[in-house]
Amino acid sequence: MAVKPGEKLKNYQDHKAHFAKLVQNGASDEEQSKAFGDMFDALSNDLQNEIEAKVNNRVVDNGILAKRSQDPLTSEERKFFNEINLETGYKEERLLPETVIERVFDDLTTEHPLLSKINIQNAGIVTRIIKAESTGQAKWGKIFGEIKGQLDAAFSEEEFKQSKLTCFVVIPDDLKMFGPQWIERFVRTQIEEAIAVALEQAFLNGEGAAQDQPVGLTKDIQTNGGVVDKAASGTLTFADADTTIAELKDVLKGLSVREDGKEVKIDGKVVLVVNPRDSWDIQARYTYLTANGGFVTVLPYNVQIVTSEFVGSNKLVAFVSDRYDAVRGGGLTVKKFNETLALEDAILYTAKTFAYGQPEDNNASRVYDLELSTANRPQTPSGGTTDGAAEA
Repeated sequence: MAVKPGEKLKNYQDHKAHFAKLVQNGASDEEQSKAFGDMFDALSNDLQNEIEAKVNNRVVDNGILAKRSQDPLTSEERKFFNEINLETGYKEERLLPETVIERVFDDLTTEHPLLSKINIQNAGIVTRIIKAESTGQAKWGKIFGEIKGQLDAAFSEEEFKQSKLTCFVVIPDDLKMFGPQWIERFVRTQIEEAIAVALEQAFLNGEGAAQDQPVGLTKDIQTNGGVVDKAASGTLTFADADTTIAELKDVLKGLSVREDGKEVKIDGKVVLVVNPRDSWDIQARYTYLTANGGFVTVLPYNVQIVTSEFVGSNKLVAFVSDRYDAVRGGGLTVKKFNETLALEDAILYTAKTFAYGQPEDNNASRVYDLELSTANRPQTPSGGTTDGAAEA
């Protein structure tokens, strides 16, 4: 089971928040690179401390698992990680066992809610997408008249370029005394966090193919293929019920039309991405005490709110979940180097995968400013304020 971010790993979480803040503030590449390295140094130290704290329980846990006829690792995984103790020097490229790969990407959608709203397709080495635009309509006529109403479909082929996403994990050589289960957890936790952070940042703020990145939801694609920051489409206040209904109505109207003017169905597909701090302000305005004594949070039009540290304060990104093309391919390739860090008494693992992301057009997402200080106390469905509901 993966470590739940926020439950532990406090030092890592602090460094991650610092890295996100640098990204939001447009810090230099050198500052971001240093902060990113510090973040995963902290994760490495936090994981090692946790493993050392729990190693005394390993024998008891294994005994219980043996009685249950369960093994936390499959035989393929156990063989892969046991080889850390057996192999020396550089070995050929290999794939991480498939069960580990699947758990890596399962945990991405569990721990990072934005990624669960983006439909990431596994495309292998595919580099082209076939799209079709249908035209024409059925026509009425006499019972014995001719057949009319030809339907046409214009097919187009769109080529896309996957970018390589890489990271590396340094394993202290002394860690092997804890066995393959702990090594697997150490490697997998760092890989899944590195991939999740990079994908989340890129799907929001990616600079496109010119920078070997996906095109982020906060970007507009220019006719020359370059990308620029989206201009704010307006200001959202969530001031009161009537205001929120009107504001979100305009958001959905803007997203329901493609760039070429054709309408698209977006019911239940609109996602609002905000900074975690702003999320609480918005939810507090629309959390009500029901007659049954329970609290519910309800926003109109069935929109969904998710959070990301890579959205700046007082900003909101709205997008249609199935109008962002996200693809990953090539599996998850891991290489092992025993000798590279020999003097540091450590083993180096490098990991790489491939990903692509791009909105269908510039109307697939919009950026808004938030101005939440003007909000009034929300009303309950019965018409009173939340305070009044509580008193009742």
